[in-house]
Formats: sequence, structure tokens, C-alpha cells
Amino acid sequence: MGLILDSSIIIAAERRGDTPVQLIELITRRTADQEVVMAAIGLTEIVHAIYRAGVPEIRSRRERFIQELLTDLEVIPYTRSTAMIAGRIDG
Repeated sequence: MGLILDSSIIIAAERRGDTPVQLIELITRRTADQEVVMAAIGLTEIVHAIYRAGVPEIRSRRERFIQELLTDLEVIPYTRSTAMIAGRIDG
């Protein structure tokens, strides 16, 4: 069993000033060492946040955070089947 990170968790960590390594270590400790991954749709949402940044320094910080995060975190494709399951769970 694993854990799929929601983009809101990733965004909150970046805003707090956590490093991606700190984020993953914290989540892993709190979830009994479960594998931590991110869905492709979540990656879309956090990349969107880069381009919404109104200040170049924030944009650069977000880009660095995401690039570092992607070196340590597997991104799971968001398929039609996944969307159907997610929709059923959400409904």
C-alpha cells in the first residue's frame, strides 16, 4: 500500500520553507514508512503554481522545489481507469 500526495500538501510544504527531502521524510515517518508517490494530475497542479507566481524570485523558488521533489518522488500516470476510480470515490 502506498500514499499519493495531494498537491495541497506539496504546496504547503514549499510555502513553509520545507525542502522536498524534509517533506517526504515527515510523511514517511507519519505513515509507517509507506511508499510516497504523486499523481500526474497533482504534478500539473503544482507546475501551474510556478506560472501563477507574480514575483520572479517565488517562481524560481517553486521551480527549484519541484525539480528537487521530482528526483525523489515517483509520478504515477493519471489514466482513464484512475479517473473513473477517483470519480467513484469522490462521488
